[in-house]
Amino acid sequence: MTTLSAPAGRADALALDVPQRKSRSLWYDAWQRLIRNRAAVVSMVVIVLLYAIAYFAPLLAPYNPNRVFPGATLKEPGWTDAAGHHFILGTDPIGRDLLSRLIYGTRISMVVGIIPVTIVLIIGCSYGMLAGMRGGQVDNLMMRFAEIVASVPDLLLLIMFSIAFRETFFGRLMDGLALIFVVLAVVGWVGTARMVRGQVLQLKEKEFVEAARAIGTPGAIIAFRHILPNVLSPLIVGVAFAIPGAIFGEAGLSFLGIGIRPPTASWGSMIQTGLPYILSAWWLTAAPAAMIGIVMLAFTFLGDGLRDALDPRLK
Repeated sequence: MTTLSAPAGRADALALDVPQRKSRSLWYDAWQRLIRNRAAVVSMVVIVLLYAIAYFAPLLAPYNPNRVFPGATLKEPGWTDAAGHHFILGTDPIGRDLLSRLIYGTRISMVVGIIPVTIVLIIGCSYGMLAGMRGGQVDNLMMRFAEIVASVPDLLLLIMFSIAFRETFFGRLMDGLALIFVVLAVVGWVGTARMVRGQVLQLKEKEFVEAARAIGTPGAIIAFRHILPNVLSPLIVGVAFAIPGAIFGEAGLSFLGIGIRPPTASWGSMIQTGLPYILSAWWLTAAPAAMIGIVMLAFTFLGDGLRDALDPRLK
């Protein structure tokens, strides 16, 4: 029985006719899945727009946010029929333009959404990585301390630190913004540390880590070159969900009067100012509350999209 074989030249020609697919990275595939999620795309556009508003606030705000207009207290929004003035969103009880304060308040919320979360990421990732890599008694002691910190309610810790250091030099720094950064980081690192530790405990038993350990690779290099890149996906998702929590935490502290120091504009302090007038001047609380809701929904939808894109097994 004979078998037919194509001539060598024809086989080479057939091989050349076969289209060669370019290999795509996992990050590229994740990006393609993310941009197919309409809610995530719209959320990214909203977030970019809010950061643009925060950056160009001096150009976009019609007035200085702390400027008081005598005789213009509690003016209705300029787009209502009864209004006949140039304050688009009206004024607050002491005559400051609400739109200008809302635009400048975007700066506070957007910065709070990045810097404290970055501090949380650094502390929690380092702590969880160290606990997971060392293991044994060191791991037990470190995680028991983390459980003690987590057992105290976050809101109680926020209020305690804010009140204790509010009147110090550090509490006055950057109108109280620096203190908020530290306070939010102190109460928020435990969840990141637990997540990173769990990932490290799983990954350090994998074959590629065992192979690196077998050839004498130092533990620090194994942690940062082999394990950390595999932890990035859940970390990115965790950051996307942590940002709205930080923004809401700042707004809550400012609402209680222990956050941003007046007269600096903050969405939380604007709600506090307008709360006594919620029936007669509803726009004072409606505008900042709507902005808080929009930014929190945007980051939440983006987090959902990132979770689905980076872990398609959840679909």
